[in-house]
Amino acid sequence: MNDAHDVKRYHPAWIAVELITALKNSVFAIVFLFILKANSTSSWIVWGRYLFIAAAILTIFSVFMKWFMHRYELQASSIVVKEGILVKKQRTVAIERIQNHHSSTTFVHRWFNLTSLTLETGTSGDDAAITFPVITNLEKDRILSLLEEKGSAQVAENGENLEQKGRTVHFRSTRKDLFKASFTSLSFLAIFPLLSAVYFNLADFFDIEDSAGSAAEYLIGHWWMLIILFVIAMALSVAIGFFKTVIKYGNYEISDDEERIYIEKGVGSSSSFSIQKHKVQAIVVEQSILKRLLGLASIKLITVGSAEGEEKDTSSLYPFMPKHEAYELLHTLLPDYPIEENMSRFPLKVLWLKLVLPYYLTILTAAGLFFFKREWIWAAAIIFFLSVISRVLDYYFTSYIRHGDTVQVRRGGITNETFVTRRSQIQQITVRHSWIQRKFGVASLSFINRAKPMHTSELYGLSKDQASEFYRWYHRS
Repeated sequence: MNDAHDVKRYHPAWIAVELITALKNSVFAIVFLFILKANSTSSWIVWGRYLFIAAAILTIFSVFMKWFMHRYELQASSIVVKEGILVKKQRTVAIERIQNHHSSTTFVHRWFNLTSLTLETGTSGDDAAITFPVITNLEKDRILSLLEEKGSAQVAENGENLEQKGRTVHFRSTRKDLFKASFTSLSFLAIFPLLSAVYFNLADFFDIEDSAGSAAEYLIGHWWMLIILFVIAMALSVAIGFFKTVIKYGNYEISDDEERIYIEKGVGSSSSFSIQKHKVQAIVVEQSILKRLLGLASIKLITVGSAEGEEKDTSSLYPFMPKHEAYELLHTLLPDYPIEENMSRFPLKVLWLKLVLPYYLTILTAAGLFFFKREWIWAAAIIFFLSVISRVLDYYFTSYIRHGDTVQVRRGGITNETFVTRRSQIQQITVRHSWIQRKFGVASLSFINRAKPMHTSELYGLSKDQASEFYRWYHRS
């Protein structure tokens, strides 16, 4: 790579992206200070305008300075990032420490035919990742070619996309999948809180209580019109929910090659994620009550460099896939992580142990209502009833199995979670038992996998012999 040691800045369009983002975050202040209160001469409104203008000028200056001062350099075995305006900072990250990478292309990126790229190191903290927020697709391929150690000079010359070589596509979302996802995610209900928020915001500036009351009385007297409006609102909400689902999960594609798993998704605003197969620490299968009724499942990959925040969903397989298809896909991608349906349950005494443990939430609720709202004290009984149901469901759905070097744990009532990992990926295992557990002859076993943050799984109710067997299984050579 001829220009591997060139010091570069982000694409100049980064300035436009940052300014558009700042403008988007300031819309409410602009509307309030300069439109709704345009004729106001109140001192706090006037000073608010001056402060806003000063902050806007400072933001614009800061954006230009950040672009000018922020630079990066690709070296043969590391990436160097230099940043800071008043306080200079330089980071050097060895390429061998980079675990995963993901890119995201928002609507604004598409205006300039650009993208973003994040390289994850698997550590925690502010310096856990190197982010290139605005770069060309050609520059992204150049960076990835350095990571993959192949053909970087060729990529720089002809722009060939390295990620497409030798990949096998295993799943592409269809329109039927998107319809199913929009209903399963309940995104079609988003219109109702939106309408509520609009109503209360308008109520702050206009006197609409009287007119709303009159309209409600009129609709009650003409019930057929109320039904029509409800149907229109539901149709609109379904359309909005489907549109949101298409934007987020449209063009969803899962593929792999010998070394990596690739996940791409999104329409208009798209994102992609790449993970090395040998970096997968564990598998998590999640099913809510609605997904269990529909036979769907969501499979997430726990990795050393798992993304945080909004990017977190990218490291999961399609979250609305039929369970048997998800299991088949997982077996194809990661055959070392088999999922078993028949697992061992805990004896009935574990349920009695769960039921006799203190109900702290019920006690706190009852105490608070007794002192501040005594006429609502009966609500504590509802909390107690729900707590009992939750413990019964947790006991009913908790099970485990250990076969070969793999351990699988399933737990949870309302949201069911199945966790699968291998002995080589477990960082720490702990066996403990409290006074009351000793009376029932059981213990708790927890094990930790590397992730961001660390992922802890616990089995509550193992017999002492089973816990000791797990401990010996982990420590055997």
